[in-house]
Amino acid sequence: MSNIAHSPRPIILDCDPGHDDAISLILALSSNQLAPLAVTTSAGNQTPDKTLHNALRVLTMLNRTDIPVAGGAVKPLARELIIADNVHGESGLDGPELPEPSFAPLAQSAIELIAEKVRASAIPVTLVPSGPLTNIALFLSTYPELHCKISRIVLMGGAAAAGNWTPAAEFNIFVDPEAADMVFKAGIPITMCGLDVTHQAQIMDEDIERIRKIPNHVAKCVAELLDFFMIYHRDPKWGFEGAPLHDPCTIAWLLKPELFTSYDCWVGVETKGEYTQGMTVVDRYQLTDRPHNTQVLSDLDREGFVDLIVECLTAYNQD
Repeated sequence: MSNIAHSPRPIILDCDPGHDDAISLILALSSNQLAPLAVTTSAGNQTPDKTLHNALRVLTMLNRTDIPVAGGAVKPLARELIIADNVHGESGLDGPELPEPSFAPLAQSAIELIAEKVRASAIPVTLVPSGPLTNIALFLSTYPELHCKISRIVLMGGAAAAGNWTPAAEFNIFVDPEAADMVFKAGIPITMCGLDVTHQAQIMDEDIERIRKIPNHVAKCVAELLDFFMIYHRDPKWGFEGAPLHDPCTIAWLLKPELFTSYDCWVGVETKGEYTQGMTVVDRYQLTDRPHNTQVLSDLDREGFVDLIVECLTAYNQD
């Protein structure tokens, strides 16, 4: 019992790299608090072939070719794919020079790999999706007998207030609202890192320079990822001082939940609205009688968040 209590938390990272997804991977693999069992990829920030390729490139850079990788759904459940190449560039990871993959993805699908790792784990697994929720929805619907072995879903997506892809919707949920609807209805505990908190997780120019001074090649890569990521977020329409690091909030919460404040409530996903497709409807004030299904992160200690990133990146100095 005591051994399990002190064991690293087993996680599966489902992502669509993407600059902030890549940084999430880097943070997750820096800590002995987390035990990544697998990385699965979805389409989203770029096309499915590119997001899979990018996950392999990042893991190759980190010399973590021991972690199994599988590609997932190539499009949303019921819609055509939308990608965010205007944010992440032609490769999905424009900016730094990353190595070509030194290993191949598995032949099995993402949902098969997730099921295999969840089934084999002695400890309930935390799923950490940072892209559209297609793979997670397919896994949950295909393997209902494994729901009891999922401890929590810690996702980046949604918003209690304004969206970032439409006035009402955040990108990840907008891309596949049907999948998100299935996930939020699955009855598994959810921690939602939505725009309300991720827009507070801004990295400023001085933070990038602090990261650049960390003497290892991983930190240098992160600084160069942030240099490119900053370009899109300098558009005055956003009103940002820096660039919001959305996806790393999932890993930051797993490592240091005390950096965040949150509230529990019911969250639903709009799949049919003319103006609100992909909106996460957050019942913060308990205006309905629907039971709570989500822990919604609402505030962040930004300086503590940056310190945590620096701490994680400094851990690579010994390599």
